[in-house]
Amino acid sequence: MPDLSTKFSLPRAAWVLKPTATPASGTVAGRPLAPLIAQLLGQRGHLHEETVLNFLNPKLASLGDPFDLPEMEPAVKRIFEAVDRHENVVLYGDYDVDGVTSMSIIHLTLKAYGLDTKLFLPHRMEEGYGVSKDGIARVFEEFGKPHLILALDCGTTSLAEMESLARHGVDVVIVDHHELSPDGRPICKALVNPKLSDRNHHFCTAGLAFKVAHALLKTRKVDGFDLKDMLDLVALGTVADLVPLVAENRTLVRRGLELIANTSRPGLRALKEVAGLDGFVQTHHLGFRIGPRLNAAGRLDTALTSLNVLLATDHTDAMSGAQLLDQHNRERQGVENLVFKEAEAMLQNLGSLNDLPSIVLGSRDWHPGVVGIVASRISRMCHRPTILIAIDDEGMGKGSGRSIPGISLVEAIESCRHLLTKGGGHAMAIGLSVHESNIDAFRTAFADVIRTKLESGNLVPIMDLDVELRLRDMTTDFLEQFKLLEPFGQANPEPIFLCRGVSPRLPGRVMKEKHLRVTLMQDGAQQDAIYFNAPLSELPPPPWDVALRLQRNWFRGNESWQFTIEGIRAAE
Repeated sequence: MPDLSTKFSLPRAAWVLKPTATPASGTVAGRPLAPLIAQLLGQRGHLHEETVLNFLNPKLASLGDPFDLPEMEPAVKRIFEAVDRHENVVLYGDYDVDGVTSMSIIHLTLKAYGLDTKLFLPHRMEEGYGVSKDGIARVFEEFGKPHLILALDCGTTSLAEMESLARHGVDVVIVDHHELSPDGRPICKALVNPKLSDRNHHFCTAGLAFKVAHALLKTRKVDGFDLKDMLDLVALGTVADLVPLVAENRTLVRRGLELIANTSRPGLRALKEVAGLDGFVQTHHLGFRIGPRLNAAGRLDTALTSLNVLLATDHTDAMSGAQLLDQHNRERQGVENLVFKEAEAMLQNLGSLNDLPSIVLGSRDWHPGVVGIVASRISRMCHRPTILIAIDDEGMGKGSGRSIPGISLVEAIESCRHLLTKGGGHAMAIGLSVHESNIDAFRTAFADVIRTKLESGNLVPIMDLDVELRLRDMTTDFLEQFKLLEPFGQANPEPIFLCRGVSPRLPGRVMKEKHLRVTLMQDGAQQDAIYFNAPLSELPPPPWDVALRLQRNWFRGNESWQFTIEGIRAAE
């Protein structure tokens, strides 16, 4: 934890054990549910045998009709017109993982129909996020005037740009999951966006791209093309974009992870190799190893390298690109750490953290490609909605914000829109543009808005403990059933267990001067655990109450289980 001054003491999480839920009923492989598994399922709303079975063993056959999504029918009609006429079609994407996986899915699908699409990714520094005036100009310059642009993971709020394209006779189909503009709907042939309805808001654009491909194939089959081969890309985009792993997302990610484990796609094989992944893959591997490498290129330069890796057909080319992405990721980490240290120092000048409902920081020395990551780190550290702004030489700032539970950033900036040049996003994450001269006024206005939205306890971080566990509960049945709760992620988080009154075998083993490996003992049972970034000088005297995650590891073909310590307190 950062060593901030005492006036800026960081909030300590309150431990809250969730109420005991009605346990789920059902069996797994002919065996009754382990009591703790039944409790966890009950807490997550899966109570009856049929819903439990659907959750633990999701089937692709349960996927919904893609034409249930808004404006899918006109989207499919216009795309097939482009296929049949061999039109000049440009895929205009975003530079994050959701953007490049969406582009890959649509490009490969349309290639199966004989249409070789042009691929366009904006430069973060030069053209910024979304369908922009500068981006459109470069599309025309590089590819000539398109007959059709498919805007993927962008375009919903680009009202002026869509109007301009329509005036120039360019049709647009938008496939996107971002919030609608308060100023209206963009001019386009179709807007495939769940936000137009009250359903399916869980999808990211990779999931929507899969549904578009499904709708195309449902309308007109292609011999030899198996849509299930796209599930690895869908899983990668879905996990990296932090959308809820519920409903169809859970099914798509579960099956996609299975595919990635033994993938034949050269790009993913190369990415796994540079990330040190052996076979078995979980969501945290995508979120913290593969995803950051794919994102790194777009943060510091262009995401074209990431797209080329995913689309590579040759292992040598794929490995060369993956190694470049690995290098970009190391560079990104260095830039990120520098920005974090500078932002951390700025916090000292904002007064007591107790008086701050939100944090807004800006600098001319920051790289706009990493401010979102650093905002996320500071938001978690201080438990405050946080926006970091990188200011260019002309005084224009590009910012990225991250929120805390219960506070919608996209709603909050609406009240400050008069101070912004541009802004939009999700409840938990936004991007914005603001002139340097308006940052102080925006900081004050934003804080005032957040203050009105705060409820008692909002600014105290909560560690939600799911159920109480005894070390002797770690039976074979429990572990086998625990696997079926995966994939973990948004809306299906890894459970955190409370284990009371354990005796640690001290002093344990300190690794890299900050991580503690220790054996925990309770009622004659014992389990190994690791505490990353342990507060070594502040550990209470035993016995301990311990907050734990249970994690499955895979090394050289062997499966193992390990507890990861999230927090320790003196036993109560």
